[in-house]
Amino acid sequence: MSTATAPANPAAEDRYAQATQLQLTWWRFRRHRLAVISMVVIILFYMVAIFADFLAASDPHATDARRSFIPPQGIHLFDEQGFNPHVYGLRGVRDPRTFQLSYTPDPARKLPVRMFTRGYTYNLFGIIETDIHLFGVVSGRPGESIFLLGTDQLGRDLYSRMMVATRVSLFIGLAGVTLSLFLGVLLGGISGLYGGWVDMLIQRLIELLRSVPTIPLWMGLAAALPRTWSVLEVYFAITIIISLIGWTDLARVVRGRFLALREEDFVVAAELSGASQGRIIFRHMLPSFASHIIAATSLALPAMIISETSLSFLGLGLRPPAVSWGILLQDAQNIQVLAGAPWLLSAAVPVILIILAFNFFGDGLRDAADPYG
Repeated sequence: MSTATAPANPAAEDRYAQATQLQLTWWRFRRHRLAVISMVVIILFYMVAIFADFLAASDPHATDARRSFIPPQGIHLFDEQGFNPHVYGLRGVRDPRTFQLSYTPDPARKLPVRMFTRGYTYNLFGIIETDIHLFGVVSGRPGESIFLLGTDQLGRDLYSRMMVATRVSLFIGLAGVTLSLFLGVLLGGISGLYGGWVDMLIQRLIELLRSVPTIPLWMGLAAALPRTWSVLEVYFAITIIISLIGWTDLARVVRGRFLALREEDFVVAAELSGASQGRIIFRHMLPSFASHIIAATSLALPAMIISETSLSFLGLGLRPPAVSWGILLQDAQNIQVLAGAPWLLSAAVPVILIILAFNFFGDGLRDAADPYG
């Protein structure tokens, strides 16, 4: 005699049956531990980008030849009085043979490290003018500060410059991917949905852009920027240049999927019901292969960041006084300078971390958004 098998957990089945697509995607995404960790890393990076000036300990553009190539300082948490965060003052010693100035800690002079100190003035969110910073040293001497990552040749605080560079590089990547995503989905969707001469024209344009070598194209476009342009104008120009080059891969992915989907029953039914082309594209066709778009976008974002970093590193992208990861790495081009100041390579660490985080995050998000996963 056979008996009906009761569901193992009816409440859980009802919960999944009533969940939205967004909820199902989030539940699947949470199982990917590495992707969740990467998401946290990305959020922290963008928090640093938003509050870059607040996190900076000193003015990232302030130069002082007397502070050239100061090595990274460590924070001492305790002394004979108990808990008292401080750094040692620096004593400069010049080599009598090479005349090179080197800095050594002076334990006799302690500089207390305090939270929410006053420093250079900046505009929080571009609106609120303030001079409050997360931490800094309390010192009676002008120019004394804390150098967690050391200084460069011009005596600028590398840690503070890295905070500001994070904002510039990350938002260039984000703006570039947003624009290339829009162009890729729009032109790829039009190409795959209409076909005919429209498809041929868009595909020839894609082939033309992809046939031009990338580095010479970057060099030509970046060199065309007037030297008289401000940092903000160069910022937007570099974003547009990178976006106009990076949309072709996504457009081909979208076109291929549209060619496969345009004869499906649900698309034909939407057309017969009088739905507009925009509604068919964005409400019916795009959600069916969201995982493909997520995968392409997750690969495009780190590529955009690498592109900006490479252009600026080669001197073809952003230019001083702008600060980006590529500009910070320019100082590491000279092997003689790097041998005496290896901390200049620290700007490569956030580049590596954010690229890995975006790739792992995109991998987990793609698997979670796949309806057949």
